[in-house]
Amino acid sequence: MMIKYISPIGQFEVFGDMEHYKQKVKEWGLSSAKEEFWYKEREFHELVKIKGYEIYGNTDEFNTIVVEFKDGNLTCIHPAYLKEMQQSSFGKESMWEEGKERESETPKGEVSVQIKTPEAKVVEEKKSEPKKAKKEKVAKLELPAEKVHFSAAIKQFAMTYNSFTEENDEVVIFENVQIHQEPSINIEYAWCSHSKTLKKLELVIGDFLEFDGKITAKKLTKGKEAPEELNFTITVPYKINNPSKLVKQQEEND
Repeated sequence: MMIKYISPIGQFEVFGDMEHYKQKVKEWGLSSAKEEFWYKEREFHELVKIKGYEIYGNTDEFNTIVVEFKDGNLTCIHPAYLKEMQQSSFGKESMWEEGKERESETPKGEVSVQIKTPEAKVVEEKKSEPKKAKKEKVAKLELPAEKVHFSAAIKQFAMTYNSFTEENDEVVIFENVQIHQEPSINIEYAWCSHSKTLKKLELVIGDFLEFDGKITAKKLTKGKEAPEELNFTITVPYKINNPSKLVKQQEEND
């Protein structure tokens, strides 16, 4: 059985820890207690592992899951499609035959057409003019691709709208961000998700942190109908992913 792999384009997001993995898997409607999931074709079933995810959309709010087969090959799949594959009824002969004959009309055909083909279009859009300005900023600043060490102060707590869950997500806005490398890089503002790990530190505005993480050019968008104190008026063009080894420097606030 030949599988048509849809390989990830470039570097994709990986999980910082098991908590991050469970959070994303639950967000996609899958069981966070599992480490393997069924990938099904008409005559092929195999357990695969989720290795990470790609981000796309005009505001980078959508995900495509990257799964790994037992032979090491990777392929991209929409979260809703992978979730559907976990159902025992998925892949029955009658469903597949109908899908082959009326691919553009049946629900199966819609899943195949609307999930796989538009993803390729979205990737192309990300490479076109709307993203060109951001890529130029990244090139000028020479943002590191790998994890690096940061120091930053807490500027504000805010909310951003997640169109995938149709809810607001809590975020932290940093100011005076410094990337510790040679040469060092100073960034005015950056943001990251207000994860359970960060909440354990009981942060307040003005706290100074050191941590490891990865930085990308991703603008923070406003929450929908968020409380006034959780709105923001500044432009925050960079996101820090998977902050770890967090240390709160209390003396910086004295």
